[in-house]
Amino acid sequence: MAFLKKILLFLVLFVLIVGGIGIWTFKTWSDTPITLDKATEFTIKPGSNIRSAARQLVDAGVPLHPYLFEILARVSGKATSLKAGSFEAISQETPAQILKKIVDGKFSLTNLSIIEGWNFKQMRAAIDAHPSIRHDTIGLSDTELLQRIGSHYTHPEGLFFPDTYLFAKNSSDVQVYQQAHQAMLNQLNEEWGKRLQGLPYKDVYQALIMASIIEKETGQAAERGMIASVFVNRLRAGMLLQTDPTVIYGMGDKFQGNIRKRDLTTDTAYNTYTRAGLPPTPIALPGKDAIKAALNPEPSNAYYFVARGNGTSQFSENLNEHNRAVNKYQR
Repeated sequence: MAFLKKILLFLVLFVLIVGGIGIWTFKTWSDTPITLDKATEFTIKPGSNIRSAARQLVDAGVPLHPYLFEILARVSGKATSLKAGSFEAISQETPAQILKKIVDGKFSLTNLSIIEGWNFKQMRAAIDAHPSIRHDTIGLSDTELLQRIGSHYTHPEGLFFPDTYLFAKNSSDVQVYQQAHQAMLNQLNEEWGKRLQGLPYKDVYQALIMASIIEKETGQAAERGMIASVFVNRLRAGMLLQTDPTVIYGMGDKFQGNIRKRDLTTDTAYNTYTRAGLPPTPIALPGKDAIKAALNPEPSNAYYFVARGNGTSQFSENLNEHNRAVNKYQR
């Protein structure tokens, strides 16, 4: 009987020692940094279980033992909490840290810059060409795209805020459009609430149209307020805006780089030499400063301006002054 007790005690001790060694070894493995020559991207596909996720890691070049990684996830209770997406493993990360990254959704990021003054066609081309974004809107018309992102507008021009946006790699382009659109709405609403009273705009959308014109007409940032003042003064006086960028926008693909006199007299919905008031939509993506200028123009009596040829403009209060400025700077 005593012998059996000794055998049993020995077996218990053996199991405890072996188990302890196993736990220590496993803990050491999970906390030991991996070595990589460079950051390695890997993707966990939607619907992946822990076993397939571990295999995807290894297949991407992350030096982990898939079976031990699966055990780590199961023992820690995280096997069913994996996030699908693209991630980045870096040298000196531990298996436990990599697992936490997947569970927490610490996706690898990419950025996209939307430039002030771009038109929507240029913006859409940049998004369509981005290699790290999932292109779910390819083939949609502009109207269908607006519907897809939940916008009530029917024309996309000017509705997206120029900025640099960060996204998880393989994010849908729908998310890109939604974020940029919401950013523009937020910016407009903020500045609309601080606008100068008595401006000749029926609504915030007309202010956006004006901001897009200011964006395209401004050569020097410091002149935005005066550019805005000229166009606001002309609107108030019932004068034609006579701004070349609207004509160019209305020409579309017909514009070949030089605006001609006959272009100024060829009527389109956007020709502000032939039609009074603002054009029907924005003509570009205005930045924050252009929006501010449209809603808080500098006080002045200027109705004209002409480019000096050095990036700045000469402003005039009447036609005679303006004609003299034209003769001086452009003839």
